[in-house]
Amino acid sequence: MSQTTIELQPQQSDHLKSHPEPESRLQPPPPLQLTEPPQNSHQLQQQNPVQPGQQLLNTIETIDHQEDSVCVKHQRLFGLLLGFFIGTAILGLVYYIHHGLHTGSRNNAAHVVPCLSLACEWAAARLSMSTDPFTQPCDYFVSTCGSKRLSLKSGGRQKSHGILGHSQSMMYRSAEKERQNKRDHRKLTEDTNLSRKAVLLQYLRGILETNHSSSSSAVQKTKDFYRSCLDTRSLEAAGAEPFLRLIQKLGGWAVSGQWNKLDFNYTLSLLMREYGTFPFFNLYIGKDQNETGSERTKRYIQIDQPDLLIPIEWSNKTQKSRTKTETLRPFLASCQSYLAFLGSPPSMRMLHVGTFISLSSELAVAASPVEYRMLKGQLYQRMTIRELQSKAPAIDWLGCLQAAFHPLSLTEDDYVLLHNLPYIIQMSRIINKWLHKSEMGNSSTLHTYMVLNLLHTLMPAMDSRFSETAKNLSLALGNTEEQEVPRWKHCVLETKRGFDSVLTHLLSERNARRETEEIIENVFFAFISKISELKWKDQKSFQTFIDKVYTSPPRLWSSEEISDEDDLDLLFSEVTVSSQGFFSNYLQLLSLWQKRRSKLLAAQTEAANTLSVTPSLVSNGLLFPMGMFIPPLFHPTYPKAMNFGAVGFLVAKDIFHLFVPDSKKVYTHKETMHAVGECVWAHYLNVTEKAGRVGASVLSAEQQQEVWLQYSALQVALQAYHQSLSQNPADTSVSGMHHTQLFLRSFSQVSCDTDPYSESMPLDPSFLIPVICAKSDLCPTNLQCSVKAQQNQSKTC
Repeated sequence: MSQTTIELQPQQSDHLKSHPEPESRLQPPPPLQLTEPPQNSHQLQQQNPVQPGQQLLNTIETIDHQEDSVCVKHQRLFGLLLGFFIGTAILGLVYYIHHGLHTGSRNNAAHVVPCLSLACEWAAARLSMSTDPFTQPCDYFVSTCGSKRLSLKSGGRQKSHGILGHSQSMMYRSAEKERQNKRDHRKLTEDTNLSRKAVLLQYLRGILETNHSSSSSAVQKTKDFYRSCLDTRSLEAAGAEPFLRLIQKLGGWAVSGQWNKLDFNYTLSLLMREYGTFPFFNLYIGKDQNETGSERTKRYIQIDQPDLLIPIEWSNKTQKSRTKTETLRPFLASCQSYLAFLGSPPSMRMLHVGTFISLSSELAVAASPVEYRMLKGQLYQRMTIRELQSKAPAIDWLGCLQAAFHPLSLTEDDYVLLHNLPYIIQMSRIINKWLHKSEMGNSSTLHTYMVLNLLHTLMPAMDSRFSETAKNLSLALGNTEEQEVPRWKHCVLETKRGFDSVLTHLLSERNARRETEEIIENVFFAFISKISELKWKDQKSFQTFIDKVYTSPPRLWSSEEISDEDDLDLLFSEVTVSSQGFFSNYLQLLSLWQKRRSKLLAAQTEAANTLSVTPSLVSNGLLFPMGMFIPPLFHPTYPKAMNFGAVGFLVAKDIFHLFVPDSKKVYTHKETMHAVGECVWAHYLNVTEKAGRVGASVLSAEQQQEVWLQYSALQVALQAYHQSLSQNPADTSVSGMHHTQLFLRSFSQVSCDTDPYSESMPLDPSFLIPVICAKSDLCPTNLQCSVKAQQNQSKTC
């Protein structure tokens, strides 16, 4: 089949406004409209000297608060921007080469305007701690990111790669913790391959630990919750007493000899509504994967098998789950320890633990792994609540579901999705059997089973004896790779579970929306320009792919229900948080979790994920989370070169990963992916041989694609930066570096970004620096590793 190279043609604004385009022309999607006037760069520069600890965060917050909120508009501006982008990209690049980069990178480094903000001072300090790839010999680039990570885990020192986060630990501490700062700084300097999520967690930690005053009661409650979580001394002093008081509210339990026999379904409904505990089955909200097109907007209650406390394994021979004999002894010992901590008499422990394990084992037999259920077609089985009631009558399904999703109104005719109906049916039979066992006093075993599941839910808010016992059980079961989570990280994650809307608001408050949207816009248009250069099978194939891109306009992902702090305060008006009582605060968190679950069922749009650090492709667009645009990856006072080199590259790489799987179906990648991948790999092999190393000589198709993708993403980010400069040529610098050098230095800091595709990259992405420098004369002349000089003839990728 003949191949055609399709190019995006510039479109005139008047044509866009009044005339439909012919089928061969491209219809642009709604754009990101920037409505604020450019901010004076001098207003963004801070003149105060660097202060240790929290003062830096406070100063940066002062900068961030100057950024107003910007609306995202649609339709017309996208077409204007697209036409303008393609029409001026070449002119902008030529202008930039001749007036900025071409001469500046050689002679005018001393004439660049320095960035004087405190954020830039920290960035300069971070760059000084990292290795300059421009001054390194070629053998610097021959190891892959994976090998660096492995070496770092084993304790070895390596050159600085990945997302540098050591300044984060310095920025967000108070002066009295400076000694700990130095230890953290040293540790983070050794291991700089922090993931984007780790950087975001550090940033949220800084927000929660700062003393920056807020008039919002919701913000104050969020910080009080976080601080109470950090207060482990109070947790240790309280011991098991808070949990024992809670058991009494539930009518006691047979373990203590004091139990008011409450109705089984009443207790189960109470645990689901108030305490986020699901002993016999799991509940969550999601779409039906069997629905297609416009139908896939409705969300359903989904019912699955529970996360059983007892360790089980799957037998391929019997096609059933079973308890592992060798794990029963440590599991039994852990259960006995829990009862001892809760004051159970020694004579009663073995009896209650034995019946708990017996009931758990019966439920385990009916459970099965998701792969097996998928093979058997047991996922997404739709039925009404009335039909479910007839198949599993031991559970009051309508009552339990109404409790879990209060205050939503449900009926027996509402549909739910089942993910293991055979388990649900067998679970109902098991419950009926234990309800009518006379030797254990009716339902005492079922009640004890539910209370121990509640203990598991609340264990993060209890003293260390419980968590240490759980950790010892995990080690006994062979989970030796689990790393202990620092308390601050645990507390940030717990805070996010209940106060995610507050954290989203705080991120939005510090987010420079105008600068962020400029990066997203320019990178998105540069991506369209790059993808249109590929050789497509035919016009229809190209149009199909580009239509999908156009119907996915990029925008920032934020909470639509929260417009200001007054909305936040109203949302959390019924929440009472104590700065010292973490157990009671944790109960409030579970109540908030229930309310969020109910809202998710009724919501029509995707809820913003506070801890998301990668974009999502949803039905109404390409959503970029604000968690991507934080220091040290991005700051509004950074030079554009730094922002585009770091977060601009990550944005480009993520866009490629979201759209390229579809594009592979409609164009011949041998002409592009294969050629570029092999070209870069040929440079790498040449360098490898000169460095005395030997590697694989042939790349797999998956590796070729990832090399091409990351190289293209770097080109797109650089093109987007050039486009930004053509619109506004002014840019500042850090450490005296000129624009292209600073762009590539910033890229080198994030090149070893940990993502699901990193294992497919056969080389260190920072090797793309000498490759891209071989294509032009924009790079400094002092590049030690010059692949251009090593080629007998000119070969650019």
